[in-house]
Amino acid sequence: MRAVEFQEYGGPEVLRVARHATPEPGPGQVTVDVAYAGVNFADLKSRAEGYRVDTLPYVPGLEVSGRIRAVGPGVAGLTPGQEVAAFTSRGGYAEVVVAEAATVFPLPAGTDPRTAAALPTVLPTAHALLHEVGRLRAGESVLVHGAAGGVGTVAGQLARAAGAGAVFGVVSSEDKARYALAHGYHEVFVGDSFPGAVRRATGGRGVDLVLDPVGGDTLRRGLETLAPFGRLVSYGNAGGAGPWRVSQADLATSAGSVAGFSILTLAQTAPEVLRSLAERAFRTVTDGLVELPVTAEFPLSEAAAAHTLMGGRTSTGKLLLRVAG
Repeated sequence: MRAVEFQEYGGPEVLRVARHATPEPGPGQVTVDVAYAGVNFADLKSRAEGYRVDTLPYVPGLEVSGRIRAVGPGVAGLTPGQEVAAFTSRGGYAEVVVAEAATVFPLPAGTDPRTAAALPTVLPTAHALLHEVGRLRAGESVLVHGAAGGVGTVAGQLARAAGAGAVFGVVSSEDKARYALAHGYHEVFVGDSFPGAVRRATGGRGVDLVLDPVGGDTLRRGLETLAPFGRLVSYGNAGGAGPWRVSQADLATSAGSVAGFSILTLAQTAPEVLRSLAERAFRTVTDGLVELPVTAEFPLSEAAAAHTLMGGRTSTGKLLLRVAG
């Protein structure tokens, strides 16, 4: 089978199409004939700096859609030929991928394979950030960094559906601001001056919940925007800063709190929790509350072009690799 791998760390050019033996499922696993694979920022970090890479060569890819090829011993409720979306710990950039059965999901009614490839990471992440970790309540205000990205696009829609009183976004360009405004946001701020803009928009009060995938100085500025008893949820370090530290004095200023979330860690440590979370999140699509933000697709052989686009920070929504066909 074909797969896209890298044998050394570096820029998008290190991605190469290679031939691999077709894998077989082990106990509790299934193999999936991949139709589409999602492209995530974590894939770029694995390629550039070895994020969560155990050995080389390495095939990136955390989510796919397609049909079950085979099921391993002990798997119940999944059958060959069934259309599914799957969260994988690695290996999604391939014609066939192995996935743990606990993180393989039959497609929701009416969901096509192209759309389904955006389900496994974006929807559960956005849902968890707002509800399980962020504990958003109706009438509260939300500030989302990366509002035009895959998670950001969904988070804006989910926050509106949950009755948020005001949904604010932060993006890096005016084009991204226009895109985000079409996906649930009341107001979108451009650039690093967002703390002042938030204060003006909220009459000096600040926001109840901040979702931050950037880290570093952006996270610290986010703390400045918290209303009394506000919460900040960190779910990435796209800015590449060193480990951040928050002191008691930082939090005491607003009586705020900081929490974290990683869907990769959740999948590895508590796949049954991820499954329950994903099933709740997927219902928002079938109920018509969320439109999935697929904006561009590339053939599997052009994975480097997808990485270049995402790495340039000009992309919006969700990027996919087309594997079948």
